[in-house]
Amino acid sequence: MSFKIKFALISVSDKTGLDVFAKFLHESGVQIITTGGTAKFLRDLKIDVVEVSDYTGFPEIMDGRVKTLHPKIHGGLLALRENKKHREQAESQGIKGIDMVVVNLYPFAETVKKGAKPEECIENIDIGGPSMIRSAAKNHKYVAVVTDPADYAAVITEMRAENNAIGEPLAKKLAAKAFAKTAGYESAIASWFARAQADKDDFPPVVNFSATRREILRYGENPHQKAALYETSDGGGIAAADQVQGKELSYNNICDADAALELVAEFKDPTAVIVKHANPCGVASGRSLAEAYEKAFDADPVSAYGSIIALNKEIDAKTAEAISKIFVEVIIAPSISEETKEIFARKKNLRLLLAKLPDAARKEIQVRNISGGFLLQSRDGESVQEKELKVVTARAPKPQEMRDMLFASAIAKHVKSNAIVLAKNLGTVGIGAGQMSRVDSVRIAAWKGTDKEGNNKALGAVMASDAFLPFADGLILAAEAGVKAVIQPGGSIRDEEVIKAADEHEIAMVFTGRRHFKH
Repeated sequence: MSFKIKFALISVSDKTGLDVFAKFLHESGVQIITTGGTAKFLRDLKIDVVEVSDYTGFPEIMDGRVKTLHPKIHGGLLALRENKKHREQAESQGIKGIDMVVVNLYPFAETVKKGAKPEECIENIDIGGPSMIRSAAKNHKYVAVVTDPADYAAVITEMRAENNAIGEPLAKKLAAKAFAKTAGYESAIASWFARAQADKDDFPPVVNFSATRREILRYGENPHQKAALYETSDGGGIAAADQVQGKELSYNNICDADAALELVAEFKDPTAVIVKHANPCGVASGRSLAEAYEKAFDADPVSAYGSIIALNKEIDAKTAEAISKIFVEVIIAPSISEETKEIFARKKNLRLLLAKLPDAARKEIQVRNISGGFLLQSRDGESVQEKELKVVTARAPKPQEMRDMLFASAIAKHVKSNAIVLAKNLGTVGIGAGQMSRVDSVRIAAWKGTDKEGNNKALGAVMASDAFLPFADGLILAAEAGVKAVIQPGGSIRDEEVIKAADEHEIAMVFTGRRHFKH
């Protein structure tokens, strides 16, 4: 079964490809009704149109908020053509059957993404558009609903082949896409409201998620798993990164790149982050990006092989040459020079991404799958401030120790628990991650702090812990490794025991009062 296209309603915000499509409809003898901005666009193309207000006999009111919400529009979309009663009612009310609706919606997600004020976001909530789309999609047996400019070509091809008619298979496909469009649109709006509520510790009783598929990945975490990348209405970050060169990104590449970008965004000074399996293995800040990278690489040269590297400044040639000496899976930075592009172009498989640094302190709701549902929580965007620290030992930290402790604490927030970070001169010397016992994380960090020549890089370092030290054993191990200052949340029933051990080893220790578990 098919139906001919004789009467079409066009009302679009995104006019991509509309010139070609509208000209085709006009040349095919299709009568077009339309609204404000679209009417002007089509008239400039010398296409005859009838404005909706002239067709309905009712003017656009309330600054255009009410224009297509009219029985002559929705009656023309919803009437069952073979139903005698519907035909008689339509004829008595002067309602003409609309055979095609070409509608895309006010750019709500784009408005949110650019950081618009709530009032502007609300003004970009489309009402008439989704209503027309749903009416047309429900009645797709008689109405073609086109919501994506990418479908213009398929519609043109079918109408040319079928003497201006649309067949049932294409009509159903367009209807399915239309319902997905409105569902995603409403979900983006609901998610926006939910985020505003969650910021006030008021999680809504019902949560909707909206995202657009960017690409299907080769496979998931393992080759037997399927995966795809979706971008939310917020946009930004790794999901919106521009891939300059290199092979297709894998699921694991994206996870590691996200971890690296989130961590490097914590720092203002030139900083390099090297990530392996979602944990940092080397992090450093320096006077230049090249210095920062060299320090980060020296922290754990073995783990740096096949890693993901994130940088928080434009990549210069010197840094690019240094990185090019080893095999790296992905490099992420906010920008890159043409000279540097040429350096990386020698390594054709290297994936090079350009991504805007996210706001490390942004408020955001995180979602985690569990069997049968989801967990939602506010993002851990808080960072330790020096003025909040409580010195609990006889010796107060020296200025450089304090700088290193704040640096290490920012990193520990991004390391899988139990997390221990050893740092010196704004560079990591050892990281212990994801252990069931915190003392084992200390052992690993201290072991990582010994280079292949047996030199102890941890001598004079500071230690950051993402949670309190439950016993003095971890602190004693750190002291034996050469640690001179410790930053930790505090709050253990054995705090006094730990403080006593710190004093005995002449270690300066501060409490933050804030835990940063990352499971």
